[in-house]
Amino acid sequence: MMGMILGSSRLRAIALGAAVLMVVSGKAMTQNEPPPPEAGGPQNQQGPIALPKLKQPPPPPPQPKRAPEGTSDYSLTVNVPEVTVDALVVTKDGQPITGLKGGNFRVFEDGVPQTLTSFNRTEAPITAVLLLEFAARNYYFMNDMFNGAYSFAQSLRPQDWVAVVSYDMKPHIITDFTQDKREVMGAIRSLMIPGFSETNEYDALIDTLDRVDRIPGRKYIILISSGLDTFSKHTFDETMKKVKATPDVTIFTVATGRAFLEWMDAHYGSNFGVRMSEMDFLQGENQLRTFAQLTGGQYYFPRFEAEMPEIFRAISASIRNQYVLTYHSTNPKQDGTYRKIKVEVVGPDGQPLKVTNEKGKPVKYEVVAREGYTAKRQVE
Repeated sequence: MMGMILGSSRLRAIALGAAVLMVVSGKAMTQNEPPPPEAGGPQNQQGPIALPKLKQPPPPPPQPKRAPEGTSDYSLTVNVPEVTVDALVVTKDGQPITGLKGGNFRVFEDGVPQTLTSFNRTEAPITAVLLLEFAARNYYFMNDMFNGAYSFAQSLRPQDWVAVVSYDMKPHIITDFTQDKREVMGAIRSLMIPGFSETNEYDALIDTLDRVDRIPGRKYIILISSGLDTFSKHTFDETMKKVKATPDVTIFTVATGRAFLEWMDAHYGSNFGVRMSEMDFLQGENQLRTFAQLTGGQYYFPRFEAEMPEIFRAISASIRNQYVLTYHSTNPKQDGTYRKIKVEVVGPDGQPLKVTNEKGKPVKYEVVAREGYTAKRQVE
């Protein structure tokens, strides 16, 4: 019995000694081992591997403020139309008058004075379509057209954008917008032999207006034509409506064949019915004049071939010396109605501006500007 007790006591002593040895050894190993690496990752994440932060749910959207009791729960926005008008001030000889300020201009819409929001003078490159009547009508008409087209091309500057479009029964794009004067010249030279004698001017003008309406900024159409229309799908009234509804396009018109008609009238008179047929050409010229006047452009009826270069120098000068007037209409209605515009030039005293030449003599002048515009109809 005593031996069993001693054996048991010895076992307990051995076990206790082993435990003490393990503790001491553990401390020694701890002192000799390098410290564990610092934990990386986002802040406040302990341990050798950083745990990703839990995403916080987004805050709830703010509750809309309700209108006070008894009032409507919606807002009303009124878009006041912004109107831009190109104005040209020229002497009786067609020379532009430069150096005017915003205070020199008064704009009226349907007789109501408007307040200008911006004023500047156009000096940027032009964007224009050279629209040419090309039909087997008469050699003299075609000759006038070619002389006019080449004269316009010669007046271009390197930064100008120009497209060339011809028309007979339908319009044909000879060259799209380009800044290469040689390409414009080549497009004109490519018009060799006309295929038809019919000229559908209304269709060609409406098609051109539709195309340039997609281009931002100010655009110009240089229409060189006899003014005659054979059997367009569109009427003159429809063409006028389209012209009025395209406010950022100015049309300059040059009539062809006037010298030939006057020569025929002088040499043959009514014996060959020229006077009767001339009524159609007079009507065509009146239509060309109307297109130009409505859009703030100018119209020309040259009687001599030598006039063409001077005419297109005047057109180039007119385009590059226009004043751009912008205002917010006092009539906010978007009802599709036509609004008439009148532009006046005044002096510091509010009276009509007096212009004199280098000799101090008064000079007559006129203000050329768009006669009106069609307000856009609000889509319900």
